[in-house]
Amino acid sequence: MESIEIGLWVSGFLLLLVLLGMRVAFAAAMAGLVGLVWIFWNKFGYDPSRFLKAVTIAVKTAGQVPHSKVASQALSLIPTFILIGYLAYYAGLTKALFEAAKRWVGWLPGGLAVSTVFATAGFAAVSGASVATAAVFARIAIPEMLKVGYDKRFAAGVVAAGGTLASLIPPSAILVIYAIIVEQDVGKLLLAGFIPGAFSAVIYGALIVGLALVLPKFGPPVRGFTWKQRFASIPPAFPIFFVVLIIVLFIYNPFGGDAWGTPTEGGALGAFVVFLMAVYRGMRWSQFKDALLETAKLSAMIFTIIWGVLIYVRFLGFADLPGAFSDWITSLHQPPMMTLILILLAYAVLGMFMDAIGMLLLTLPVVYPAIMALNGGEMVSAADSAFGMSGPMCAIWFGILVVKMAEFCLITPPIGLNCFVVAGVRPDLSVQDVFRGVTPFFVADAVTIGLLIAFPWIVLWLPSLA
Repeated sequence: MESIEIGLWVSGFLLLLVLLGMRVAFAAAMAGLVGLVWIFWNKFGYDPSRFLKAVTIAVKTAGQVPHSKVASQALSLIPTFILIGYLAYYAGLTKALFEAAKRWVGWLPGGLAVSTVFATAGFAAVSGASVATAAVFARIAIPEMLKVGYDKRFAAGVVAAGGTLASLIPPSAILVIYAIIVEQDVGKLLLAGFIPGAFSAVIYGALIVGLALVLPKFGPPVRGFTWKQRFASIPPAFPIFFVVLIIVLFIYNPFGGDAWGTPTEGGALGAFVVFLMAVYRGMRWSQFKDALLETAKLSAMIFTIIWGVLIYVRFLGFADLPGAFSDWITSLHQPPMMTLILILLAYAVLGMFMDAIGMLLLTLPVVYPAIMALNGGEMVSAADSAFGMSGPMCAIWFGILVVKMAEFCLITPPIGLNCFVVAGVRPDLSVQDVFRGVTPFFVADAVTIGLLIAFPWIVLWLPSLA
């Protein structure tokens, strides 16, 4: 049997395990190990006496993966980014952000919902986890919206959708994972997420205002704040911008010359600064311990997924499935842009059954080489490319698109993790309520993705300056 056929059979086995409910990390590790055994035993001609040898080689090959791949300095960004978010919550920065947003844009139709979206975007700039963002604002924003008469389902949907912005706005754990998988510059990818993330927040806000204008009772505005009260709300929220500035300066020096440090150093310094703010604002030992424990739990979950999936990725390399898929994609007789759109639609479907990180880890080793081949290769110039951009710029652009699709998957039924988190924090809401409330934001995400495809400069302008 050819290696490609083994790759297809094992990939089908993996999908079956996932559909049956097995965790992605364990399903991928099991499928990868089975596939490696099959590959090596196939090379031995299925000789029964050499089966144990095939198993031994497969186990050694799989065993080398977790340390060799995860002992990457770039991955140390993940726990520091997550810790920043939890410490910012205990420092009271989330409440300060929401209060500032409410005073400045609450007068708009649907103003409290718009305030929630902008506040989640601001919190996303210091939190690398969408789940944490959704959980925090489910406690802060939903009660405020219910007080002024918002439908509880829509209020929950605003928080669940707003929480997804943490996937795109740096510091973003998913962007770091993407950069490591495809071996691209972490700093440039993080820079590329700023404008599309802010753009997504604006699209969400415009959708809310439009709904409130069409349905007057949909989102009553909040008025009565004086200019003095508005300006007074800025200083308590200012530390958020200070932390963002630190991280940006360590990724990209706007004053010219080399960056001041690495993204890893920026993340560590950002965590330290937020820690000092939290202590200054009265964080207790129990709260600090909770922040560390939650960071450890979420980091361990992410790293476990990475370990398991990388074993499967190692098997894919032996099966040469990525190369075969790239050849097939480039042989299609249709416009490259159509192929890209079909791949993104496939992500939308796949995201209904898998979590965002697992989905990207499983698919990128196959899909990314195909997209790069479709554009003309890793080193193609913009003039000779299919999408009108060089190889490195295409890698960044595609990364933002797939991470935006990962955001989309965080609110799609039946797996939408953010919806489950919001329902878990709010006992008065069912998961079905949250899924109903988040439905309008599917349209906003579709519009955002379409504009990012049509106008790549939205993604590429900032990293092109670095």
